[in-house]
Amino acid sequence: MAEPVQRPTDEPLNRWGGWKTPKYLKRGSGPGDLRLAAGSAVLGLVVAAGAVLAAGPWDSGQRKAERDRVAVQQRAGGAHHEGTSPDGPAPAPSAPAVLKALGTTAGLTAPAGASGLEAALAPLLDAPALGPVRTAVVVDAATGKQLYARGASTPMTPASTVKIATAAAALSALGPAHRIATTVTLSPDSRTLTLVGGGDPTLDEGALRALAAGTARSLRDGGIGTVRLTYDTSRYSGPALHPIGPNENIAPVSALMAGEGRLDDSDKGPAPRTDDPAGDAARTFAGLLGDAGVDTRSDPSSGRSVEGSRTVATHLSKPLSALVERALTNSDNDIAEALARQTALKAGEPASFDGSRRAVTARLKALGLPLTGARLSDGSGLDRADKVTAGLLARLLALAAGPDHPELRPVLTGLPVAGFSGTLGDRYSATSPATGLIRAKTGTLTGVNSLAGTAVDARGRLLAFAFLASGTTSPGDAEASLDALAATLTKGTR
Repeated sequence: MAEPVQRPTDEPLNRWGGWKTPKYLKRGSGPGDLRLAAGSAVLGLVVAAGAVLAAGPWDSGQRKAERDRVAVQQRAGGAHHEGTSPDGPAPAPSAPAVLKALGTTAGLTAPAGASGLEAALAPLLDAPALGPVRTAVVVDAATGKQLYARGASTPMTPASTVKIATAAAALSALGPAHRIATTVTLSPDSRTLTLVGGGDPTLDEGALRALAAGTARSLRDGGIGTVRLTYDTSRYSGPALHPIGPNENIAPVSALMAGEGRLDDSDKGPAPRTDDPAGDAARTFAGLLGDAGVDTRSDPSSGRSVEGSRTVATHLSKPLSALVERALTNSDNDIAEALARQTALKAGEPASFDGSRRAVTARLKALGLPLTGARLSDGSGLDRADKVTAGLLARLLALAAGPDHPELRPVLTGLPVAGFSGTLGDRYSATSPATGLIRAKTGTLTGVNSLAGTAVDARGRLLAFAFLASGTTSPGDAEASLDALAATLTKGTR
């Protein structure tokens, strides 16, 4: 069973009056609206502490407010800018930590010399709802100090929390400004058009329409009439079907697809999927070419762009930072697998499940992360053969929060916000003190539940955590136990 997903709000979380969807206000009660008051207070605290906790709007992986602040501090450079002017300064080599500790960063205290955090977490981690095997790691993101661990190096099936590792590898390999290109080429004899897939899973009908319009203009300018249409998916190799087989949670993995191969009007969550995403995209493109005045003779056929062809139209995806955020917020399996394959292509590996596994693993190793026992069989976490440790996920999240790898920041900004967005939108109440203070990726398969992300504690420290459970029998009870563990991090122990 794959986890349910939700679409992130298109509005900033601090624009309380701008939300139009009733579900965001459903926990309010009366003119005082507890949701409004609790959310405002929580987010006010976090903004004061400097945490990155707003869930949108996104702008190349960075909130507009943060972008404006950086623009004032430095004219160019930094991980979230899409480039610098030729005469501008070089990109900044580092960025400030996401959240600096307020006051002391010493460990929490408790009676009899025991760790206060351990005393608070241990009984919750022993909850029967978490099954027979459960592991946990908590790290102070500012200092890198491990504050709590149980089974830190025990390999566990991570479910969708593996998307954190996939996203980090892609950002490290390609950078947050990278865009995936879909192109249309014309053969040297001007008789054959080829729609060339670059691996953009977010390609949609609007993008195909723009490609068709650009193609039509180029053909008219060249005095070219009727053409033959082919489509090229050779950028990806290996089996198209995920090891779980045909499934409503993921389309066949192809370098060319539109709307993630969905056969309904949805843009998130489980949906009926086509078994031929590339062919469907090409046939849609052919129809749009016809609307633009280009005669393609017959239905498109599969084939490679021939040597010597010239590009007549190009569509670029949103920056990789935005794709990462969407993949994490919505737990989007199709985007996650695309991120893994883009990482493979950058590494010179085949864009297949095996090639992606090698490339992602190599990137994480280069980042200095603990990989003992890790196996990254896919990019989405749908494969039960995936194995990671709580130590790996927590360390990765702490790395993304620190100053040395600003390119990884979208890993944090894409995490769902407790009580507000994505797969955590309905998992914290309006009155919970943890609402808005936790950002975390959820993971759910039958018998597997996980939660990994960041939390702001009572002292203002940013804590990176990972809680992984196996052998669970009730998803609802397991999620409640995981949420209680994360919420405890926001309280602290004095």
